[in-house]
Amino acid sequence: MTAVEDRPMTADIVELFERLEVPDGVKAELLRGEIVMMAAPDVVHNDIVEAVQDQIPRSRWRRLQTQNVTILAEASQPQPDLVVVERGIGPRHGSLMPCEIITMVVEVVSRTSVERDYGVKRSIYAAARIPAYFVIDPIMGQCVLLTEPTGDAERADYRGQRITKFGDRTPVEPLDLELETDEFETYRNARPHRLP
Repeated sequence: MTAVEDRPMTADIVELFERLEVPDGVKAELLRGEIVMMAAPDVVHNDIVEAVQDQIPRSRWRRLQTQNVTILAEASQPQPDLVVVERGIGPRHGSLMPCEIITMVVEVVSRTSVERDYGVKRSIYAAARIPAYFVIDPIMGQCVLLTEPTGDAERADYRGQRITKFGDRTPVEPLDLELETDEFETYRNARPHRLP
């Protein structure tokens, strides 16, 4: 009798994910071999992404929204809310941005993504050696800048962590700028959490 694995091989799941047809209004990501689907974001979420993008100088940085990131060693293709790459670097076509050239990824926490954004994505981005992971949390009204990736696979993490509150100027050293966060709003009636 032949044993059958209950999980597809890495190459199979990546191929399946790349062929997946996702309904309008739904976002799909591949996170460590698991396909995760989410509903469209809240307006608060989108306003924050826009405010961050507007403050990152276009002359120096490519600010790519909902750009898939390829992290082959992790069998992952996350789709951060914003990917920041030095201008003039990286592919000009296609749906995948290689993790090796990314300076910073930005995730705006939604009501259903708290554990993913602070947990599995933190580990995935650190394992990929993305220099900065910027988490903006409209539930708790805070920004978390993670730097200095270390470790491998699921044990990967960031050594540097700075938390600032909405309304405070937020230094983002990897981009050599300070973000104004006073226009960032919080979600109404969102249940607080204790992360990071």
